[in-house]
Amino acid sequence: MKKSAMAIAVCAVLAAGSAAANQGRTPAGIAPLDHVFLIMMENHGYGQIIGNPNAPFTNQYAQSANLATNYFAVGHPSLTNYLEVVGGSNFGVRSDNNPDWHDHACKPNLQSGVANTDNPPSGNVCPIAGTGMDAETPAVDTTNEDPGQPLLDIDGVQSVPAAPTLGMTIADQLAMRRMGWKSYQESLPAEGADGVNVSDGFYTNNTDFGAILPAQNPPLTSDDIVALYAVKHNPFAYFASVQEGTIRGSSLANTVGFDGANGLYADLATGDLPAFSFIAPNQCNDQHGRGNGGAFCNFDPDDDGSQAGLNPALIQRGDKTVRKLVAAIKASPAWREGNDAIVLVWDENDYSVSPNTNQVVAIVDTNYGAHGVKSNVRYDSFSILKTLEAGFGLPCLNHACDDNVAVMSDLFARH
Repeated sequence: MKKSAMAIAVCAVLAAGSAAANQGRTPAGIAPLDHVFLIMMENHGYGQIIGNPNAPFTNQYAQSANLATNYFAVGHPSLTNYLEVVGGSNFGVRSDNNPDWHDHACKPNLQSGVANTDNPPSGNVCPIAGTGMDAETPAVDTTNEDPGQPLLDIDGVQSVPAAPTLGMTIADQLAMRRMGWKSYQESLPAEGADGVNVSDGFYTNNTDFGAILPAQNPPLTSDDIVALYAVKHNPFAYFASVQEGTIRGSSLANTVGFDGANGLYADLATGDLPAFSFIAPNQCNDQHGRGNGGAFCNFDPDDDGSQAGLNPALIQRGDKTVRKLVAAIKASPAWREGNDAIVLVWDENDYSVSPNTNQVVAIVDTNYGAHGVKSNVRYDSFSILKTLEAGFGLPCLNHACDDNVAVMSDLFARH
C-alpha cells in the first residue's frame, strides 16, 4: 500500500521521538535483556487465581518464579490495558472498539481530545498517531459497558490524569533501533491480521458467508464465529505506523499466529526470536471465555470477584495453556542464551465492582537471576513497560516516565 501524506507525517513524528517530551530518559535498574516473552491473560483478579485449585501450574509458578503481590492493572476494558502495557497510555481509548482500518482522514483521539468509550458509545478507533492528550483514568470508571456498574480503576483511589502523549509503542521504539518484535496471536487466520477484527482461525469478519452453500436458515453471519482471535488483544494493530508499515521492521506482518512456519512454536523451536515477543492466547485459552464457545469456554457465571463465581473449566484451560507456553519457551535454544525473561500478567480483573480493586497477578521468571521473590512494591501496567524499556535500553514512553511508576528491579534481580 502506498504511503499517504498522513503516514509520512507519522513517520516523521516517530523519527523525532527521542526528542519529544513524551519520551524521557532511559530507565535503569535491571540487567540488559536479550529476549522478553510477555504472556497476557484475561479478566481475573489476583484472589481469583492465587490459591485457586483449578490453576495448579500458575500457583506453582508464582512460588518458583517471582510474584508481584501488589500489582494493579490501570483501567478497563481489555484494549485500554493492552495499550497501556505496550505504550504507556490509553491514547484516548477507553473501549474495546475495533480499529478504523487504514482511515487516513480519521482524527486520532489524541488529537481530537475526545475519548473513545463504551458509554457513551463511540465508533471504531481512528489509527493512533501523532501527539496530543490521552484520556484521564478516573479512580471510579463509569465509561464501560454497564453504566449502572461503575468499576474501580487501579485501587479505586488513585487516578491518572490526562497527559501529553506520543502515539507510539515499544514496538516502534524497538524497530527504530533495529531490534525485532512480534505479536504472536493464537487463532489468527492464515491471511494475517490486516482488517481482521475477529476470527476462529478460519472464518473472520471479512468472510463471504453467502458463499457457504447450501445457505443456512437463519443465514450465517460473523456473529456465529467463536471469536478466538480478537483484535482488541493485539494492541499494535491500532497504530497508523503499524497499519501502514511506515517504520522499517514494524508492520502488520509482525503479527503472526502460534502455528505455521513463522509462528510462535516454530520460532521457539529454532530459537530465531525477536527481542520482544508479545504472546496472546485465544479467548478460550486466556481465561476470557466466549458465550458461544461451549461448556469449557463459557464466560464465568458470576463476576463477583470470588473464586466461587468462576467457570472452573475456563480456569483449568488457561492454566494448561500457561504451562504449555512456559515449557515451550524454556525448551527453546534462545532461553539458554543471554538474559531472557518471561512476564506472565493478567490484563484486568473480572469487572467485579467495589470493594474489589483492579489488582491482578504478575509473575516474572528469568534465566539469569533470583527466584522465589515475593515483591510487595506497588507496580502497575506502566511499570512493565518502563522495566522492558530499561532492559532494552530504550527511553521511557508516556506514563512510563511518571515519577510514581517504578521499575520492577526486585523481580528482575540477578541475585
